[in-house]
Amino acid sequence: MNEKRPELELRLLWYFVTVAQHLHFGRAAEQLGIEQPPLSQQIRRLEELMGCRLFERTSRRVQLTAAGEALLPEAQRLLAQSHALSEAVRTVGQGRSGLLTVGFAASTLFTTVRQIIQTYRTRYPGVELRLRELSTAAQVEELRTGGIHVGFLREPPHMPWFVAEDVVREAFVAVLPGAHPLAQQPTLALEQLNQEDFVLFPRQVAPALHGQVQHLFATAGFTPRVVQQALEWTTIVALVEAGLGVSVVPASFDILRLGHVAYVPLSAPVGHTRIAACYPTGPVSPLVQGFLGVVRDLTTT
Repeated sequence: MNEKRPELELRLLWYFVTVAQHLHFGRAAEQLGIEQPPLSQQIRRLEELMGCRLFERTSRRVQLTAAGEALLPEAQRLLAQSHALSEAVRTVGQGRSGLLTVGFAASTLFTTVRQIIQTYRTRYPGVELRLRELSTAAQVEELRTGGIHVGFLREPPHMPWFVAEDVVREAFVAVLPGAHPLAQQPTLALEQLNQEDFVLFPRQVAPALHGQVQHLFATAGFTPRVVQQALEWTTIVALVEAGLGVSVVPASFDILRLGHVAYVPLSAPVGHTRIAACYPTGPVSPLVQGFLGVVRDLTTT
């Protein structure tokens, strides 16, 4: 049965490399912050583990032996690897590196969400930030299965297994062709558009937002005459600009200055839509904690 050999400690290699760099035990001990006799003892212990002498010592000089010359670059490599490993683990543990996957609904990028993403990339350059454009239903499923760490949902459903932190709450506006008689009004009541043709999005694009817009129409006392549906928000605005009809969208959509259109706030009924940062309940990883810190710093409600 083989006798178990003592394990080599990185600390001994650190001592060895320091002495090898100075070729002087006194100066090496001073740099290490220990007394010279304990340092000499640790070097002898390393030599015993290696089974050979690493230094030639005289009263006037210290020199590396051939074995010491061979050990030095390997010891330096091992110490560098150990430092790199420790640093890598530390940065992951502090949320400063790793992969963070964030989902978003297309309409949320017109809001503070865009600034949150920009700020996070600046604060955490070591993190690989992967963004995925997903519908509300797809984000809920990806949050459940771990496909995304955080999702920006508009009007998120109530689920017991994820947390929803409000990011922004915004009003609705009417989108009108620039030449429309009401385009220059500071505000308008939705019922003023009850004879207009509408360009709207289908329910499957954003079910919760679609439901809210339909509730606005019901509150205003009429059913919109929908002449055209579009899947993309930019398409809706472009079709309004082309004169196919008018529309109702969240206020942040006024960033879509495509052609000559007007965004007019609604005075009645006054509805709001909510965007939330959603993440699973339970322990929160350092990566997600860092991201939520940025969300909370920039949140406006």
